[in-house]
This record gives sequence, structure tokens and C-alpha cells, in this order.
Amino acid sequence: MNDNKIAVLTDSCSDVPQDLLERFHIYQLALGINYKDKSYHDRIDITPEEVYENLQNEIPHTSLPTMGEIHEMLEKIVADGYTQIIIPVISSGLSGTYNAIKAACEECKNIKTAVIDTKNIALGSGFLSIYAAQLVEKQLDFEEIIKKVEVKIEDSYIYYSIQTLHYLIKGGRLGRVEGILGSILQIKPIIACDKDGIYYTVDKVRGRKQSINKLMEIVQEKIKNKKNYYLTICHGYAQEEADKVKEKMKSYIDNATIFMEGQISPALGVHTGPGLIGIGYFDLGDE
Repeated sequence: MNDNKIAVLTDSCSDVPQDLLERFHIYQLALGINYKDKSYHDRIDITPEEVYENLQNEIPHTSLPTMGEIHEMLEKIVADGYTQIIIPVISSGLSGTYNAIKAACEECKNIKTAVIDTKNIALGSGFLSIYAAQLVEKQLDFEEIIKKVEVKIEDSYIYYSIQTLHYLIKGGRLGRVEGILGSILQIKPIIACDKDGIYYTVDKVRGRKQSINKLMEIVQEKIKNKKNYYLTICHGYAQEEADKVKEKMKSYIDNATIFMEGQISPALGVHTGPGLIGIGYFDLGDE
């Protein structure tokens, strides 16, 4: 039983690492990864590695949690003794997850819910769930937490360098990233979500190494004078390069309030392909 009675629920595309899900008691809804002959639940019965290793054979489709699964999760949270749920969800501009959860919550009359469109993806979205959970720990009330989380949407950033645009194009997730010609010229875009939660090009760099250097530069420039921030270095099947980025950003990692790392969700990975490097931060300001 939770004295404060406020639960935090996130989706598997928000990439909150397992240790932090446990530490902050955050519930998670899995998206679906669907192959021709079998469907899986993101991070539950299929790992990011398995998805990447199989991309050559088949690019799976992703699907939202079903209404049944969402209802089941809400019922579980009620059964665990909570009376209110804060649900920061990946960008409605990139996924139907937000609308599906909102629709299910409207049908669920026995618990108070607030579904928040983070306008972001991966830990750019996940940071807001961690932040909400920390506010729950501080015993803030439901309305106050919602307000604070919504204000912080614009302080959450994640930038990606991707190896190829092939998968974004194939998955129809190109958003505002112009890029067909770029692949011929070895142009590697650095992408992020804009204010509407749609992918756009932050910068274009020729060559992989320069692209990753530029990515580090963008984030270092933004956090160099900050004292209070979360930081993530994540990747899509590019562990070695992610480790190099970690070495180069050691001082920033040491200064972070919370540092998170790991593979991005397979439900994201099928749209970005192998070779993604992401660096994100969440500015806590004076809190």
C-alpha cells in the first residue's frame, strides 16, 4: 500500500532502465513487436539485441498495447492500492500510444488518471516518468505533480545520430527529416523531436565519426554550466561506439544527478535501424 496513493506508469518506448523502474516503482506497458509468424511484447519476451540481429531477415511491425492490456495494467495498479496514476507517454506525433492509453483511462472509472503527452521519444520521454516518480517520493499532490511535469516537457531533450535513414523511410517515420539524397552523400543527420513531438533534423554532418562528435558537442554545450540534470547515453546495437562516447563524456556523467545507459527499445529500433547513438539530458534547474 502506498501512503501517497499516486502511481507512475510509462510505456516501453520511453526506455526507463529496469533498475530505475524498480527503484522508483514505475509501472510499464509494453508495445508489440510483430513478425509474420509471431508477436512479442517489447522487452518482456524479446530483447533489443534479438530484434537488431534479425533485421536483415525481417523488419517487424510495431503495435500499441491493446485495450485489454491497458485495462489489465490499470486494474493491477488499483489492486496494488493506488488511487491516482500519472502516465507520461511517448509523443502522440510519433505513436498512437498516447491516444490508446487516454481512451482506456476514460473508460476506467475507479481510478483518477492523467495521461501526459511528453512530445518526445525514448528517454527524452522516460525522463519525465522518473521526474514524476521523484515528485511522488517528495509527497507532492497529484495536481501539483501534473503541473510540474507538464512545465518540464520543454526541459527534456534527446538527440540521435543514425547510421542510415533506410528504416525511418521504410517505417514512414521520417517526420521533418529530409534525407533521401543525404544517404547517397554519406550525410548523417542528427535528429531530435521538435515542439510538436515530430522528428526533425538538428544538423547534418558528413561521415559517421564527425556525426557522433557533433552529437556530443551539441549536448556538452547545453549542459556545461548546469549543475542539476539527468543524462543518458543510449544506443541501438552500437555498444562499442556508445562506450567511446561514455569515456569522452565522463566528467558530464560524473556531474549528472542520475545517469542512464542502455539499448533503446526494440519498438524504436525497428524504425531507426542498427547503429544509433543517442545522448539526452533533462534539466532539473534549481530543484
